[in-house]
Amino acid sequence: MDVKSLKKLKLYGFNNLTKSLSFNMYDICYAKTPQHRQEYIEYIDEEYNAERLTAILTEVARIIGANILNIAKQDYDPQGASVTMLISEEKVQPCEDGQEDAQLDEPLPEIVLAHLDKSHITVHTYPESHPDKGISTFRADIDVSTCGHISPLKALNYLINSFSSDIVIIDYRVRGFTRDVTGKKFFIDHKINSIQNYIAEDIKDLYNMMDVNVYQDNIFHTKMILKEFDLDNYLFGTAKKELLPGEKKKIKQRLKREMAEIFAGKNIPKV
Repeated sequence: MDVKSLKKLKLYGFNNLTKSLSFNMYDICYAKTPQHRQEYIEYIDEEYNAERLTAILTEVARIIGANILNIAKQDYDPQGASVTMLISEEKVQPCEDGQEDAQLDEPLPEIVLAHLDKSHITVHTYPESHPDKGISTFRADIDVSTCGHISPLKALNYLINSFSSDIVIIDYRVRGFTRDVTGKKFFIDHKINSIQNYIAEDIKDLYNMMDVNVYQDNIFHTKMILKEFDLDNYLFGTAKKELLPGEKKKIKQRLKREMAEIFAGKNIPKV
């Protein structure tokens, strides 16, 4: 059943389906020296600080047609950032004093995660660097959870493009049920057999992709890894021409191994 056909039905009360879209996005690079590794962490912290992440999530809310209720954001020491955004499908009614508690763009001290009893968007970043072999990674975890007719799938392509990741791991799940006026339950309100149905063709052309889906439980899982590998795109602070042929080979092997292990979700035995 697609979205349009369900919208034509007369529902009993509110559409109680909860649609949750979760991402793990990874950027991998090689930073040869301790100084380069520190500079990579600093670069990531600046590129994806709380302000930038807030702007990305604000655009996500606009794309899916959600109203922002409040925002909590934080840059961490020594590294990383988080943003939590509470959203709703309907516009917020004015408070009794006449002031609206919507579209706030500054963190409020009383906001805590326990307030997230409705739709929400969150992002957390994890820059890190291997102490010995020069491999550095940046991970961003993003969750978009909505209820009602708004769908997080509308923001799928925007989020993938915003981080330009080497590896993307996506989970999508529809929870709960909603009823029509006769009492019949509906456990999903749109057709889907793969998250790939909602990914743009130009993005799919860049990645090798794999699905693991549990259709009877409305659980969908897609993993993506870039097809093309150009060492120039993975070096931070060092040019490829500065490396000896043997170094290039070893660095390429380390990078590809790192990517393969993240994509597989397990350590790969050395040959």
